Amino acid sequence: MKPWLSTSRAGRRAGQARSAAAAGAAGLVTRPSAGFTLVEVLVALLILSVLSTMAWRGIDGMVRARDISQARLDRSLRLSTVMAQWDQDLAALFDSPVVEHLGFDGNTLRLVRRAAGGVQLVAWSLEGTQWRRWAGPVVTRVAELQESWMRSHQLTGAESGWLVLLDGVSDVQIQFFRDNGWSNPQSSGDVAPATPGSAATRRESTLYGVRLRLSIGEQQLTRDVALSLQQP
Repeated sequence: MKPWLSTSRAGRRAGQARSAAAAGAAGLVTRPSAGFTLVEVLVALLILSVLSTMAWRGIDGMVRARDISQARLDRSLRLSTVMAQWDQDLAALFDSPVVEHLGFDGNTLRLVRRAAGGVQLVAWSLEGTQWRRWAGPVVTRVAELQESWMRSHQLTGAESGWLVLLDGVSDVQIQFFRDNGWSNPQSSGDVAPATPGSAATRRESTLYGVRLRLSIGEQQLTRDVALSLQQP
């Protein structure tokens, strides 16, 4: 072998070695990416689970608050509608000469009111925790009105015409305003003295107002209605 050829090869090898050493020193040698460790992945999952739980609790609380507010609003609207019907019945009270036009027996309030085409008997009653209203047929004859009045004393709650107005009612109290004060409707203040040849009869000529007290859960509602009797 010629001396100059071996010297050239040795020089090239030395140059390649110096180039590799320089590249390693400069950090140019590529290494495979290491990625995330198992601990880092577990910590990230834990953080995501905590954030998800907090978000779910917040959404659940918002939904519950919305449902409670909607239920209260619906109950208030229903109560307003029921009170409007109560006011309408008493405002249309008809002073009937043949039957007691307004009476309360401790559980059911019965009244005779004007209706389109005649008069009508209406009963408001507490059955369990349900405050209900029953409306009889509109009549134009005395015999029909007397029959409807007698029927109202035999109601069992299964007849057609009953409408559940409020649920969750624990107590209903009613008072009449007469003789300059509120009194029990079942007292003897409305019994007219007997006249010669006739027996004592009930009357409401001194009745000027009706007070309603409703107990719905912890809520207490009192409503006073002034009466304006309509003569036949």
